[in-house]
Amino acid sequence: MTGDTPRRPRRPAMLDPRDADELPGELDPALRDQVAHTTAAAMVHGARASEDPVVVERLVTLVEREGLDTVAGLWADSAPATLPGALWRLYALRDWVRRDPEVVALRYRLGVHAAPVAEVVAGVESPPGPDEVRSVADAVLSGVFAGDLAVALERAASFCRVVAVGATHDADERETTDPDAALRLTRGASALLRTAEDLEHAAALWRTDRLE
Repeated sequence: MTGDTPRRPRRPAMLDPRDADELPGELDPALRDQVAHTTAAAMVHGARASEDPVVVERLVTLVEREGLDTVAGLWADSAPATLPGALWRLYALRDWVRRDPEVVALRYRLGVHAAPVAEVVAGVESPPGPDEVRSVADAVLSGVFAGDLAVALERAASFCRVVAVGATHDADERETTDPDAALRLTRGASALLRTAEDLEHAAALWRTDRLE
């Protein structure tokens, strides 16, 4: 690429996510990457073009209908700084919040005082409980398909940062009584921070039409 003009996102042919399951045999890496980009672009740009709240709702609840393994099969191997990679992180985050909202809410509460800026961007209602963290996870994904996608990515990143801080505090409190749990929490916090960084990078790419 030459010059200062940013690359435009690819607009591949439409492909329903279920079509990927019907492709014969094990996909080679190049074809799997193509399927990942095609399905992600079709979903995001298709939903934005339709402006249909029913479509948005179906996409937000994709994991409930298709299963996390199906979504992982489509996008989990995609690079973080890509549209399918960003979508995978958002769906995986929402699935975690839905499966364990009490723990997520607890760690969010532990983290809010140490990360006030991230708390504001994440936009979780106060006091943050299980219903509130579930609501923000749904709102983030809705924003991907019917709002400012960069803002949705930044909200998810900030949410991860707050929860990571809370997990670190939780780890500190358990260090003496349960060092194994403390280590797991510390590693989980590190993973959440990496996810936050990935989502922030994806948001920056989207703002300059370079998230493909």
